[in-house]
Amino acid sequence: MKNKFSEDLFLTNETGKKLYNEVAKKMPIIDYHCHLEPKLIWENDVFEDLGEMWLAGDHYKWRAMRTFGIDEKYITGSANYYEKYMEFAKIMPKLIGNPLYIWCALELKRFFDIDAPLSYENADEIYSKTKRMIKEKKMTPQMCMEISNVELISTTEDPIDSLEYHKKISGNSSIGIKVLSAFRPDKAMFCEEANFSDYIDQLSNQVGKKINNFDDLIMALENRLNYFKDIGTNISDNGIPEFKWVDYNLKEIRDVFAKALAGEILNQSEIDKYRSAFLFEMGTLYSKNDFIMQLHIGTYLNANSTKTEKIGKSTGFDCTDDSTSVKSVGILLDKLTANNNLPKTILYPLDINNIENFAILAAAFCEGGTEAKVQLGAPWWFNDQVYGIKKQFAAAANLYPISLSVGMLTDSRSFLSYPRHELYRRLLCNYFGEIVERGEYFSGEKELSKIIEDICYYNVKSFFGF
Repeated sequence: MKNKFSEDLFLTNETGKKLYNEVAKKMPIIDYHCHLEPKLIWENDVFEDLGEMWLAGDHYKWRAMRTFGIDEKYITGSANYYEKYMEFAKIMPKLIGNPLYIWCALELKRFFDIDAPLSYENADEIYSKTKRMIKEKKMTPQMCMEISNVELISTTEDPIDSLEYHKKISGNSSIGIKVLSAFRPDKAMFCEEANFSDYIDQLSNQVGKKINNFDDLIMALENRLNYFKDIGTNISDNGIPEFKWVDYNLKEIRDVFAKALAGEILNQSEIDKYRSAFLFEMGTLYSKNDFIMQLHIGTYLNANSTKTEKIGKSTGFDCTDDSTSVKSVGILLDKLTANNNLPKTILYPLDINNIENFAILAAAFCEGGTEAKVQLGAPWWFNDQVYGIKKQFAAAANLYPISLSVGMLTDSRSFLSYPRHELYRRLLCNYFGEIVERGEYFSGEKELSKIIEDICYYNVKSFFGF
């Protein structure tokens, strides 16, 4: 058994090896959905150590550490980054088959040229070496992106965000990476939340006009959408957990909005109607303003409410849910189509058991004049591992042409996460290699190389208009 990282990782056939090393490997990265902080990119401070780079905001690692019973002090608590790193090192050899194992191996290899597997026994040695390299090379967020051949990223921000750091970054010609923002209006959709009226007040202050009703809300959101558009972005993100389409009339929605604004308790029918109306109106705004609509489907947020309340949201307590049906999303797309307001759309089903059905749905709403107008998104969140990626390949290839895919994203809060694109590309080339070597594809190396270049890079540039 080899006791070090192998450059043949996931490449099990000769065709796949050739495709990866000669075609996919060199393609730049466009990371069109992530959760990096623009402030950190702008300030561009040298990292403290590997502990900070790995554990400052990575809820994947936090979840894994909790499963091993590690005290929260060493996860999101008061321990320093060295102590947190050492606790994580203890569990690394036990993460066989988990994407964290191979992600970390790729990150150690690509950023620090370390081949050895991390364990508690060599953790101090690796910590010292990486800390020395971080200091000597002055490793910063921008440097990590340059090392990874990143051309463009899109973070995701709330409509009330000032986009201060996006503006600073775009105005500095010395920063070679383009940083966009995706418009994420989820807080305006969750009308049942206790802080909904507080959020509406914040949005009112941002647009300089009191929001008194649902019509005012949509106008305020379009105002902010254009604010985002002014920095050069045309991307939206929309989380739709527990979405059930329910027909409505405008009076009903105005009444629900008034009740939510007054802090009254809403029943499930009212919530469903409001979300249906909200997503329809947002889709209409995206179409009108030439924005891409990304729908992140099927999250089960804050499953462990006790821990979420104590530690905070987005700290590793979100899960997958199957309550959002394909039909409900389909009705939304159908209503927008009937009104000639369906924007370019990417569907990201978190429930991997439904991925084929969403691929079929996406194909049903493609039409002349726009290539891949609605498409199946990258294997997202809990699916961005080997099993999920392969399943997405099969769904896209069998039920929606995979050659039209816009490829991979990181969905990450870590500046070391770009090797996830490498993992995806290795699996992609190996998948195509298997098809070729089985005799299922014989159009030639030139055609296949072009497909790989498109999936890795050119499709996303064309689809988003970058």
